[in-house]
Parts: sequence; C-alpha cells; structure tokens
Amino acid sequence: MTKAELITQVAEKSELSKKDAEKAISAVVSSITEALTNGDKVQLVGFGTFEVRDRKEKESKNPRTGEKIIVPAKKAPAFKPGKALKDAVNA
Repeated sequence: MTKAELITQVAEKSELSKKDAEKAISAVVSSITEALTNGDKVQLVGFGTFEVRDRKEKESKNPRTGEKIIVPAKKAPAFKPGKALKDAVNA
C-alpha cells in the first residue's frame, strides 16, 4: 500500500476529505519521526512500538574486492508489533 492509497482509505473510513486525511497522516508520521529522533519510544497499544536501537560497530567484507571494512556503529529505527496486530494478521 502506498501513501496515496493509505490516504484514500483513511479518508473513506473516517469520512474526512482526502486533504484532511493527508494532513492527519503526515502529522502522525512527523510526530513519530520527531519522537524517535529525540530518542523516545512511541507505543500504540494494540498496534505496536516504534523505538531506536543501537547497532554495534562490525567488521564486514566488500563484496567486490573482498577487503575487510569496518561498518560504524549507528542507531536504527525498529518496530515491534503488538499482540492485537499479530492476532489480526494471523487470523
């Protein structure tokens, strides 16, 4: 599902205009992004949790040359689905 399809579906289900649905979705996405950037967790009960996890520095190989390279440590966004979402997908 693309963002445009999501906007259309949200507009239909909430009886909002597409313009208002787009504003709402954009606000939710930007709020989640801002919270993760600040190092916070975002928990949506029944849906899941968005969080930032630290990845350690690791050694890897360049597939073209075979030489060893160091992949620096970084932070990565992660999503852990909630029980209700898991149950809905597996129903």
